[in-house]
Amino acid sequence: MQIAKNSVVTLHYEMFDVEGKLLDKTEEPIAYLHGGYDNILPLVEEALEGKTVGDVVEVSMEADDAFGEYEPELVRQEERSVFPMPVEVGLMFEGEDDATGEVLLFRVTEIDGDKVTVDGNHPFAGIKIVFKATVSEVRAASKEELDHGHVHGAHGHHH
Repeated sequence: MQIAKNSVVTLHYEMFDVEGKLLDKTEEPIAYLHGGYDNILPLVEEALEGKTVGDVVEVSMEADDAFGEYEPELVRQEERSVFPMPVEVGLMFEGEDDATGEVLLFRVTEIDGDKVTVDGNHPFAGIKIVFKATVSEVRAASKEELDHGHVHGAHGHHH
């Protein structure tokens, strides 16, 4: 079966920066619903269109097409006292962007006494990415998956 709209695609991937440094890779395969559901980077989805099991794609992306440009205004210092739980570097939490009101995922990047630095940028923001993926399975999506807009079951979303 070829990858097309409303198919479930399972793949293994590796992501590199332009110097070839490994940034991320799958230990277990991931599955996504293909066809504009925003479950995977758009340029990767485009490259996978029409591929079948065993096919490999490699996509080079500018930061804008991958995880966005780095936005310095998303880095803030907060008082340790505003956190209801113990704080450590790497802690991730949801917070609101002061400018847009949008909910963002922040991570603690530094702790200096009572000052905690948090960053709402994706860890790969501002980086040109090379995404390499191997297709391991393609199947038709179930009605429930289509209704929900994401994959259920193994390697997908669990309710």
